Amino acid sequence: MTRRGGAALAMLVTSAVSALSLGNAMYLYICLLLLLVFIYAFATCLWARLSAECSQRLSSKSVFRGERVFLNVRAFHRCPLPVSAMQGVFLYNGQETDCLFPARPYRSQERRLPLEARHVGVYPAGLARLTVSDLFGFFRFRVPVSDGASALTVLPRPFDIEKPRMVLGDDGSAVLARTQEDYNVPEDVRAYRTGDAMKRIHWKLSSRKRELLVRRFETPAPPDTLILLDCENPLGGENVNDGKACLRDAMCETAVAVARMQMEDGSPVRLPLYGERANEFSSDRAGELTILQEMLAGQPFGGGEDFARVLHLELRRMRTTGAAVIITTRLDAQVVEGVTHIRRMGPSARLYLVTYTPEAPEYQPFVAHLQHHLVEVCYVTPA
Repeated sequence: MTRRGGAALAMLVTSAVSALSLGNAMYLYICLLLLLVFIYAFATCLWARLSAECSQRLSSKSVFRGERVFLNVRAFHRCPLPVSAMQGVFLYNGQETDCLFPARPYRSQERRLPLEARHVGVYPAGLARLTVSDLFGFFRFRVPVSDGASALTVLPRPFDIEKPRMVLGDDGSAVLARTQEDYNVPEDVRAYRTGDAMKRIHWKLSSRKRELLVRRFETPAPPDTLILLDCENPLGGENVNDGKACLRDAMCETAVAVARMQMEDGSPVRLPLYGERANEFSSDRAGELTILQEMLAGQPFGGGEDFARVLHLELRRMRTTGAAVIITTRLDAQVVEGVTHIRRMGPSARLYLVTYTPEAPEYQPFVAHLQHHLVEVCYVTPA
């Protein structure tokens, strides 16, 4: 029962008491009239509620940022008596919006609601609730929705960038040679050949077999591109409308752009995520780029490991890394130190600084220090 219904009920009770106490026929007529209105309101509202049906469907469950998706909602009831319009509330991106469905019995009412995919992420999208009320507004019942709110995945849209390079003067063979010097993973043995290094000879087995046998090791994989993405809460954007969300979009789309550029040539890409949802992407096939986009869309970007610590943790991968790409919104002494250590380990390093103020004076000493250690620094300004 609504507030209006409560007020009408109070009038009904007052009229009934007045009619019984004073014996005035006027109060009795008012009481009977209000009683009939109440019965009609309750009966029609309950009838519409029990016979109402509602369904919804998204035109697409995943879209790229900047595209538009439609929510198709269908609702109807079978009450032949007049009732008020059904009122729906649909939820998207944390905001609720009202929509009305005309109360026409036995006639399906459809609404095609446009949803703008403005930012990367996973958002509940759908009709949150649907209510039906009587013609006088005395009662309101909630109609169950057959299909609950769906999750709309907004994927990052890649853009064209310059291909990351291996270290100067190295096309990847030097990194491959470094991996071949790792003798911790013997695969098999074979007979000694002229020119084999003496340190590869398996002396114990050779003494038993009475012939020189050489350890044969696993063929190392080609050097990969390591993408380190800052999964902490983006720094900056407080004075810009949706500034934090735009910074997150720019970081995700930069990571996807780098991965796409490398995987199109069959180069392996590795992208560990140290956020609230720890995960890791590793592939060398361009057809699996959608998996990376979905992983980035589902990352909340609000917690996890400190990014400076992530840079130090990933130093263990540098033996098999040909190029390291660092994407962050923060540039401080700890991050600069971590990137410098990565560069000293051998691979080339490129840092993408995602910021609204690339010319900020506080960045200049850090940028100069990175460039002194042959780290390429690029700026990305969110759209």
